[in-house]
Amino acid sequence: MTRRSETPDDICDVIIVGGGAAGLSLAHRLTAAGSLTVTLVDAPGGAQRPAARTWCYWERGAGEWDEVVTASWSRLRVHGHDGRATTVEPSPLRYRMLRSTDLERLVHAGLARSPGSRVLKATADSVHNTLDGAEVACTTPEGRAMTLRARHVFDSRPLPALPPARTQLMQHFRGWFVRTGTDLFDPEVADLMDFRVPQPRHGLAFGYVLPLAGNRALVEYTEFSRTPLTTAAYEAALGQYTRDVLRLGAFTVDAAEQGVIPMTDARFPRRDGPRVFRIGSAGGATRPATGYTFAAVQRQSRAIADALRRGRAIAPPPYGRRALAMDAVLLRALDTGRIDGPDFFTGLFRRIPPERLLRFLDGTTSPWEEWGIGLRTPVAPMLRTAVELPFLRRRARPAPRPGEKQR
Repeated sequence: MTRRSETPDDICDVIIVGGGAAGLSLAHRLTAAGSLTVTLVDAPGGAQRPAARTWCYWERGAGEWDEVVTASWSRLRVHGHDGRATTVEPSPLRYRMLRSTDLERLVHAGLARSPGSRVLKATADSVHNTLDGAEVACTTPEGRAMTLRARHVFDSRPLPALPPARTQLMQHFRGWFVRTGTDLFDPEVADLMDFRVPQPRHGLAFGYVLPLAGNRALVEYTEFSRTPLTTAAYEAALGQYTRDVLRLGAFTVDAAEQGVIPMTDARFPRRDGPRVFRIGSAGGATRPATGYTFAAVQRQSRAIADALRRGRAIAPPPYGRRALAMDAVLLRALDTGRIDGPDFFTGLFRRIPPERLLRFLDGTTSPWEEWGIGLRTPVAPMLRTAVELPFLRRRARPAPRPGEKQR
Protein backbone atom coordinates (compact mmCIF):
# COMPACT_ATOMS: atom_id res chain seq x y z
CA MET A 1 0.00 0.00 0.00
CA THR A 2 1.37 3.43 -0.93
CA ARG A 3 1.65 5.85 1.98
CA ARG A 4 1.21 9.53 1.26
CA SER A 5 3.08 12.13 3.16
CA GLU A 6 0.89 14.51 5.20
CA THR A 7 3.27 17.32 4.21
CA PRO A 8 2.46 18.75 0.77
CA ASP A 9 5.12 18.14 -1.87
CA ASP A 10 4.31 21.42 -3.59
CA ILE A 11 2.38 24.58 -2.73
CA CYS A 12 1.38 27.13 -5.38
CA ASP A 13 -1.39 29.58 -6.23
CA VAL A 14 -3.22 27.47 -8.83
CA ILE A 15 -3.20 23.79 -9.80
CA ILE A 16 -4.60 22.89 -13.21
CA VAL A 17 -5.47 19.22 -13.66
CA GLY A 18 -5.35 18.02 -17.25
CA GLY A 19 -3.23 19.11 -20.21
CA GLY A 20 -5.91 19.34 -22.88
CA ALA A 21 -7.18 22.50 -24.55
CA ALA A 22 -8.79 23.89 -21.38
CA GLY A 23 -5.83 23.21 -19.10
CA LEU A 24 -3.26 24.51 -21.58
CA SER A 25 -5.26 27.65 -22.39
CA LEU A 26 -5.73 28.56 -18.74
CA ALA A 27 -2.08 27.85 -17.87
CA HIS A 28 -0.96 30.05 -20.78
CA ARG A 29 -3.06 33.00 -19.65
CA LEU A 30 -2.08 32.73 -16.00
CA THR A 31 1.66 32.49 -16.64
CA ALA A 32 1.61 35.24 -19.28
CA ALA A 33 0.84 37.79 -16.54
CA GLY A 34 3.55 36.33 -14.29
CA SER A 35 1.74 37.19 -11.06
CA LEU A 36 0.62 33.64 -10.10
CA THR A 37 2.47 30.37 -9.61
CA VAL A 38 0.91 27.49 -11.52
CA THR A 39 1.34 23.72 -11.52
CA LEU A 40 -0.09 21.94 -14.56
CA VAL A 41 -0.66 18.25 -13.78
CA ASP A 42 -0.47 16.47 -17.12
CA ALA A 43 -1.00 12.76 -17.70
CA PRO A 44 2.21 10.83 -18.40
CA GLY A 45 2.68 8.80 -21.57
CA GLY A 46 0.95 5.49 -22.08
CA ALA A 47 -2.67 4.41 -22.20
CA GLN A 48 -3.88 7.29 -20.00
CA ARG A 49 -2.60 9.94 -22.39
CA PRO A 50 -4.74 10.71 -25.45
CA ALA A 51 -3.20 10.77 -28.89
CA ALA A 52 -2.43 14.04 -30.68
CA ARG A 53 -5.65 15.92 -31.34
CA THR A 54 -6.91 18.55 -33.77
CA TRP A 55 -8.67 21.64 -32.46
CA CYS A 56 -10.63 23.96 -34.78
CA TYR A 57 -12.27 27.35 -34.27
CA TRP A 58 -12.98 30.59 -36.10
CA GLU A 59 -11.54 33.97 -35.22
CA ARG A 60 -11.26 37.45 -36.66
CA GLY A 61 -7.95 39.15 -37.31
CA ALA A 62 -4.70 38.18 -35.63
CA GLY A 63 -5.07 35.74 -32.73
CA GLU A 64 -2.97 34.72 -29.76
CA TRP A 65 -2.40 31.21 -31.15
CA ASP A 66 -1.31 32.28 -34.64
CA GLU A 67 2.26 31.02 -34.18
CA VAL A 68 1.00 27.46 -33.66
CA VAL A 69 -1.90 27.44 -36.14
CA THR A 70 -1.41 24.58 -38.61
CA ALA A 71 -3.69 25.97 -41.32
CA SER A 72 -6.58 28.41 -41.84
CA TRP A 73 -9.28 28.95 -44.46
CA SER A 74 -11.08 32.04 -45.69
CA ARG A 75 -13.94 30.12 -47.33
CA LEU A 76 -16.22 27.37 -46.05
CA ARG A 77 -18.24 24.90 -48.10
CA VAL A 78 -21.22 22.67 -47.41
CA HIS A 79 -22.40 19.97 -49.82
CA GLY A 80 -26.09 19.13 -49.56
CA HIS A 81 -27.43 15.59 -49.85
CA ASP A 82 -28.67 16.74 -53.28
CA GLY A 83 -25.03 17.23 -54.36
CA ARG A 84 -25.25 21.02 -54.61
CA ALA A 85 -22.34 22.88 -53.02
CA THR A 86 -22.70 26.15 -51.08
CA THR A 87 -19.48 28.12 -50.57
CA VAL A 88 -19.44 31.10 -48.20
CA GLU A 89 -16.82 33.64 -47.14
CA PRO A 90 -17.42 34.59 -43.48
CA SER A 91 -15.01 37.57 -43.55
CA PRO A 92 -13.61 38.90 -41.26
CA LEU A 93 -13.65 35.45 -39.64
CA ARG A 94 -11.25 32.70 -40.66
CA TYR A 95 -11.52 29.04 -39.79
CA ARG A 96 -8.36 27.87 -38.02
CA MET A 97 -6.86 24.52 -37.06
CA LEU A 98 -4.07 23.73 -34.62
CA ARG A 99 -2.57 20.51 -33.33
CA SER A 100 -2.44 19.67 -29.64
CA THR A 101 1.27 18.92 -29.80
CA ASP A 102 2.07 22.42 -31.07
CA LEU A 103 -0.07 24.16 -28.44
CA GLU A 104 1.43 21.96 -25.74
CA ARG A 105 4.97 22.89 -26.80
CA LEU A 106 4.16 26.61 -26.67
CA VAL A 107 2.46 26.51 -23.26
CA HIS A 108 5.03 24.22 -21.65
CA ALA A 109 7.78 26.61 -22.75
CA GLY A 110 5.91 29.49 -21.11
CA LEU A 111 5.53 27.55 -17.87
CA ALA A 112 9.25 26.77 -17.86
CA ARG A 113 10.04 30.50 -18.13
CA SER A 114 7.61 31.50 -15.37
CA PRO A 115 9.18 31.52 -11.86
CA GLY A 116 7.45 29.09 -9.50
CA SER A 117 5.42 27.41 -12.26
CA ARG A 118 5.92 23.97 -13.78
CA VAL A 119 4.48 20.99 -15.64
CA LEU A 120 4.20 17.84 -13.52
CA LYS A 121 3.84 14.55 -15.37
CA ALA A 122 1.62 12.55 -13.04
CA THR A 123 -1.76 10.86 -12.71
CA ALA A 124 -4.25 12.86 -10.65
CA ASP A 125 -5.90 10.35 -8.30
CA SER A 126 -8.19 12.68 -6.36
CA VAL A 127 -9.02 16.34 -5.88
CA HIS A 128 -10.62 17.73 -2.75
CA ASN A 129 -11.21 20.96 -0.87
CA THR A 130 -9.41 21.87 2.35
CA LEU A 131 -10.11 24.54 4.94
CA ASP A 132 -7.92 27.11 3.21
CA GLY A 133 -7.57 25.79 -0.33
CA ALA A 134 -7.55 22.50 -2.21
CA GLU A 135 -5.35 19.44 -2.60
CA VAL A 136 -4.54 17.12 -5.47
CA ALA A 137 -3.30 13.61 -4.71
CA CYS A 138 -1.33 12.21 -7.62
CA THR A 139 1.13 9.50 -8.59
CA THR A 140 4.26 9.97 -10.71
CA PRO A 141 5.21 7.49 -13.48
CA GLU A 142 7.81 6.06 -11.06
CA GLY A 143 5.08 5.24 -8.55
CA ARG A 144 5.77 8.05 -6.09
CA ALA A 145 2.69 9.38 -4.31
CA MET A 146 2.51 13.18 -4.10
CA THR A 147 0.17 15.68 -2.48
CA LEU A 148 -0.09 19.10 -4.10
CA ARG A 149 -1.76 22.07 -2.44
CA ALA A 150 -2.99 25.37 -3.87
CA ARG A 151 -5.44 28.15 -3.22
CA HIS A 152 -7.55 27.02 -6.18
CA VAL A 153 -7.77 23.94 -8.39
CA PHE A 154 -9.18 23.93 -11.94
CA ASP A 155 -10.03 20.38 -12.99
CA SER A 156 -10.50 19.50 -16.67
CA ARG A 157 -10.57 15.69 -16.32
CA PRO A 158 -13.55 13.97 -18.00
CA LEU A 159 -16.46 13.32 -15.68
CA PRO A 160 -16.88 9.66 -14.64
CA ALA A 161 -20.51 9.88 -15.83
CA LEU A 162 -22.46 12.53 -17.70
CA PRO A 163 -25.15 14.43 -15.73
CA PRO A 164 -28.78 13.44 -16.37
CA ALA A 165 -30.13 14.73 -19.69
CA ARG A 166 -33.32 14.72 -21.74
CA THR A 167 -31.37 14.09 -24.96
CA GLN A 168 -27.92 12.65 -25.52
CA LEU A 169 -26.39 12.06 -28.91
CA MET A 170 -22.75 11.46 -29.74
CA GLN A 171 -20.58 13.10 -32.34
CA HIS A 172 -18.20 10.31 -33.30
CA PHE A 173 -15.65 10.30 -36.08
CA ARG A 174 -12.49 8.96 -37.61
CA GLY A 175 -10.16 10.95 -39.83
CA TRP A 176 -7.22 10.30 -42.12
CA PHE A 177 -4.38 12.70 -42.85
CA VAL A 178 -4.05 11.90 -46.54
CA ARG A 179 -1.38 12.70 -49.11
CA THR A 180 -2.20 12.51 -52.83
CA GLY A 181 0.11 12.27 -55.83
CA THR A 182 -1.19 15.50 -57.40
CA ASP A 183 -2.81 18.70 -56.12
CA LEU A 184 -6.50 17.88 -55.60
CA PHE A 185 -7.41 20.23 -52.72
CA ASP A 186 -8.03 23.98 -52.61
CA PRO A 187 -6.04 25.24 -49.55
CA GLU A 188 -8.42 28.21 -49.16
CA VAL A 189 -11.65 26.16 -48.87
CA ALA A 190 -12.64 23.95 -45.92
CA ASP A 191 -15.52 21.50 -46.33
CA LEU A 192 -17.37 21.69 -43.01
CA MET A 193 -20.17 19.31 -43.90
CA ASP A 194 -20.41 17.08 -46.96
CA PHE A 195 -23.67 15.15 -46.88
CA ARG A 196 -22.92 13.18 -50.04
CA VAL A 197 -22.46 10.05 -47.94
CA PRO A 198 -25.01 7.33 -47.06
CA GLN A 199 -27.16 8.53 -44.16
CA PRO A 200 -27.74 6.29 -41.11
CA ARG A 201 -31.28 5.26 -40.13
CA HIS A 202 -30.98 7.43 -37.01
CA GLY A 203 -29.10 10.74 -36.89
CA LEU A 204 -26.93 12.09 -39.69
CA ALA A 205 -23.51 11.58 -41.30
CA PHE A 206 -21.16 13.82 -43.25
CA GLY A 207 -17.64 14.16 -44.58
CA TYR A 208 -15.25 16.85 -43.32
CA VAL A 209 -12.22 17.99 -45.35
CA LEU A 210 -9.54 20.41 -44.15
CA PRO A 211 -6.86 20.97 -46.84
CA LEU A 212 -3.34 21.49 -45.49
CA ALA A 213 -1.77 21.89 -48.94
CA GLY A 214 -2.72 21.14 -52.52
CA ASN A 215 -1.89 17.46 -51.99
CA ARG A 216 -2.54 17.05 -48.25
CA ALA A 217 -5.72 17.18 -46.16
CA LEU A 218 -7.46 15.90 -43.07
CA VAL A 219 -10.45 13.88 -44.31
CA GLU A 220 -13.00 12.71 -41.76
CA TYR A 221 -16.19 10.71 -41.60
CA THR A 222 -18.51 11.96 -38.82
CA GLU A 223 -21.86 10.86 -37.43
CA PHE A 224 -24.32 12.44 -35.02
CA SER A 225 -26.09 9.41 -33.55
CA ARG A 226 -26.58 7.43 -30.34
CA THR A 227 -23.88 4.80 -30.76
CA PRO A 228 -20.29 4.97 -32.06
CA LEU A 229 -19.10 2.65 -34.84
CA THR A 230 -16.30 0.14 -34.85
CA THR A 231 -12.96 1.22 -36.28
CA ALA A 232 -13.54 -1.14 -39.20
CA ALA A 233 -16.87 0.59 -39.97
CA TYR A 234 -15.24 4.04 -39.91
CA GLU A 235 -12.49 2.78 -42.21
CA ALA A 236 -15.06 1.44 -44.66
CA ALA A 237 -16.97 4.73 -44.61
CA LEU A 238 -13.78 6.73 -45.18
CA GLY A 239 -12.80 4.42 -48.01
CA GLN A 240 -16.15 4.95 -49.71
CA TYR A 241 -16.02 8.72 -49.19
CA THR A 242 -12.47 9.21 -50.51
CA ARG A 243 -13.06 6.82 -53.43
CA ASP A 244 -16.61 7.50 -54.62
CA VAL A 245 -17.25 11.10 -53.50
CA LEU A 246 -13.89 12.88 -53.40
CA ARG A 247 -12.40 10.64 -56.13
CA LEU A 248 -8.89 11.01 -54.74
CA GLY A 249 -7.44 8.08 -56.63
CA ALA A 250 -4.22 6.72 -55.13
CA PHE A 251 -3.16 8.29 -51.83
CA THR A 252 -1.30 7.48 -48.63
CA VAL A 253 -2.50 7.88 -45.04
CA ASP A 254 0.13 9.63 -42.91
CA ALA A 255 -1.83 9.47 -39.62
CA ALA A 256 -5.33 8.94 -38.22
CA GLU A 257 -7.44 10.34 -35.41
CA GLN A 258 -10.65 9.08 -33.84
CA GLY A 259 -12.91 10.29 -31.06
CA VAL A 260 -16.33 10.66 -29.45
CA ILE A 261 -17.83 13.95 -28.25
CA PRO A 262 -21.06 14.02 -26.19
CA MET A 263 -23.89 16.17 -27.55
CA THR A 264 -26.23 16.56 -24.60
CA ASP A 265 -28.57 19.01 -22.89
CA ALA A 266 -27.24 17.93 -19.48
CA ARG A 267 -26.43 20.61 -16.90
CA PHE A 268 -22.71 20.45 -16.17
CA PRO A 269 -21.50 21.47 -12.71
CA ARG A 270 -18.85 24.18 -12.75
CA ARG A 271 -17.82 23.84 -9.09
CA ASP A 272 -16.91 20.95 -6.83
CA GLY A 273 -16.79 22.80 -3.54
CA PRO A 274 -15.55 26.31 -2.71
CA ARG A 275 -12.02 25.94 -4.15
CA VAL A 276 -12.34 23.35 -6.95
CA PHE A 277 -13.70 24.37 -10.36
CA ARG A 278 -14.55 22.33 -13.47
CA ILE A 279 -13.32 23.66 -16.80
CA GLY A 280 -13.40 22.58 -20.44
CA SER A 281 -15.77 19.86 -21.58
CA ALA A 282 -16.15 18.72 -17.95
CA GLY A 283 -17.52 22.19 -17.18
CA GLY A 284 -19.91 22.33 -20.14
CA ALA A 285 -17.66 24.02 -22.73
CA THR A 286 -18.71 21.68 -25.56
CA ARG A 287 -21.51 23.26 -27.61
CA PRO A 288 -24.34 20.71 -27.36
CA ALA A 289 -25.60 21.02 -30.94
CA THR A 290 -22.26 21.15 -32.78
CA GLY A 291 -19.51 19.63 -30.63
CA TYR A 292 -17.34 22.76 -31.00
CA THR A 293 -15.37 23.45 -27.80
CA PHE A 294 -12.17 25.40 -28.40
CA ALA A 295 -13.68 28.89 -28.73
CA ALA A 296 -15.73 28.51 -25.54
CA VAL A 297 -12.63 27.28 -23.71
CA GLN A 298 -10.88 30.51 -24.72
CA ARG A 299 -13.71 32.68 -23.37
CA GLN A 300 -13.83 30.70 -20.14
CA SER A 301 -10.07 30.67 -19.50
CA ARG A 302 -9.80 34.38 -20.28
CA ALA A 303 -12.53 35.20 -17.74
CA ILE A 304 -10.98 32.94 -15.09
CA ALA A 305 -7.54 34.52 -15.53
CA ASP A 306 -8.95 38.05 -15.36
CA ALA A 307 -10.88 37.22 -12.17
CA LEU A 308 -7.86 35.60 -10.47
CA ARG A 309 -5.75 38.67 -11.15
CA ARG A 310 -8.39 40.68 -9.28
CA GLY A 311 -8.30 38.25 -6.36
CA ARG A 312 -11.50 36.36 -7.23
CA ALA A 313 -12.05 32.78 -8.37
CA ILE A 314 -14.86 31.97 -10.82
CA ALA A 315 -15.73 29.47 -13.55
CA PRO A 316 -18.24 31.34 -15.74
CA PRO A 317 -20.76 29.45 -17.86
CA PRO A 318 -19.32 28.83 -21.36
CA TYR A 319 -22.70 29.51 -23.02
CA GLY A 320 -25.71 31.64 -22.18
CA ARG A 321 -29.14 30.29 -21.35
CA ARG A 322 -30.61 31.16 -24.75
CA ALA A 323 -27.93 29.22 -26.60
CA LEU A 324 -28.40 26.16 -24.38
CA ALA A 325 -32.19 26.33 -24.72
CA MET A 326 -31.96 26.46 -28.52
CA ASP A 327 -29.49 23.57 -28.53
CA ALA A 328 -31.80 21.47 -26.36
CA VAL A 329 -34.61 21.97 -28.87
CA LEU A 330 -32.38 21.13 -31.84
CA LEU A 331 -30.95 17.99 -30.22
CA ARG A 332 -34.42 16.70 -29.37
CA ALA A 333 -35.72 17.48 -32.87
CA LEU A 334 -32.77 15.61 -34.42
CA ASP A 335 -33.11 12.67 -32.05
CA THR A 336 -36.84 12.26 -32.73
CA GLY A 337 -36.40 12.63 -36.48
CA ARG A 338 -38.76 15.61 -36.64
CA ILE A 339 -36.24 17.49 -38.71
CA ASP A 340 -33.94 16.18 -41.42
CA GLY A 341 -30.38 16.81 -40.24
CA PRO A 342 -28.68 17.27 -43.62
CA ASP A 343 -31.44 19.58 -44.88
CA PHE A 344 -31.38 21.58 -41.63
CA PHE A 345 -27.65 22.30 -41.57
CA THR A 346 -27.45 22.84 -45.33
CA GLY A 347 -30.33 25.30 -45.09
CA LEU A 348 -28.54 27.33 -42.41
CA PHE A 349 -25.55 27.88 -44.70
CA ARG A 350 -27.73 28.66 -47.72
CA ARG A 351 -30.05 31.16 -46.02
CA ILE A 352 -28.08 32.94 -43.29
CA PRO A 353 -25.21 35.43 -43.74
CA PRO A 354 -22.07 33.39 -43.01
CA GLU A 355 -20.44 35.68 -40.44
CA ARG A 356 -23.70 35.84 -38.47
CA LEU A 357 -24.12 32.07 -38.69
CA LEU A 358 -20.67 31.41 -37.24
CA ARG A 359 -21.33 33.84 -34.39
CA PHE A 360 -24.62 32.01 -33.80
CA LEU A 361 -22.80 28.68 -33.64
CA ASP A 362 -20.43 30.25 -31.10
CA GLY A 363 -23.35 31.50 -28.99
CA THR A 364 -22.49 35.20 -29.38
CA THR A 365 -25.44 36.54 -31.42
CA SER A 366 -28.09 38.94 -30.15
CA PRO A 367 -31.70 37.91 -29.43
CA TRP A 368 -32.84 39.79 -32.55
CA GLU A 369 -30.34 37.94 -34.74
CA GLU A 370 -31.38 34.61 -33.21
CA TRP A 371 -35.03 35.38 -33.88
CA GLY A 372 -34.25 35.95 -37.56
CA ILE A 373 -32.28 32.71 -37.73
CA GLY A 374 -35.09 30.79 -36.04
CA LEU A 375 -37.56 31.93 -38.70
CA ARG A 376 -35.33 30.27 -41.34
CA THR A 377 -35.55 26.84 -39.67
CA PRO A 378 -38.47 24.34 -39.76
CA VAL A 379 -40.70 26.33 -37.41
CA ALA A 380 -43.51 23.82 -36.73
CA PRO A 381 -41.38 20.82 -35.61
CA MET A 382 -39.09 23.10 -33.61
CA LEU A 383 -42.06 24.70 -31.81
CA ARG A 384 -43.57 21.30 -31.08
CA THR A 385 -40.27 20.17 -29.59
CA ALA A 386 -39.88 23.34 -27.51
CA VAL A 387 -43.35 22.84 -26.00
CA GLU A 388 -42.60 19.21 -25.12
CA LEU A 389 -39.17 19.69 -23.51
CA PRO A 390 -40.28 21.00 -20.08
CA PHE A 391 -42.30 17.81 -19.51
CA LEU A 392 -39.45 15.39 -20.25
CA ARG A 393 -37.45 13.78 -17.45
CA ARG A 394 -33.70 14.04 -17.34
CA ARG A 395 -32.15 10.57 -17.24
CA ALA A 396 -28.65 9.38 -16.52
CA ARG A 397 -26.84 7.79 -19.45
CA PRO A 398 -23.38 6.25 -19.77
CA ALA A 399 -20.60 8.64 -20.69
CA PRO A 400 -18.80 8.10 -24.00
CA ARG A 401 -15.08 7.69 -24.06
CA PRO A 402 -13.40 11.12 -24.00
CA GLY A 403 -13.13 12.69 -27.45
CA GLU A 404 -9.69 12.99 -28.95
CA LYS A 405 -10.63 16.18 -30.74
CA GLN A 406 -12.34 19.45 -29.93
CA ARG A 407 -13.81 21.48 -32.74
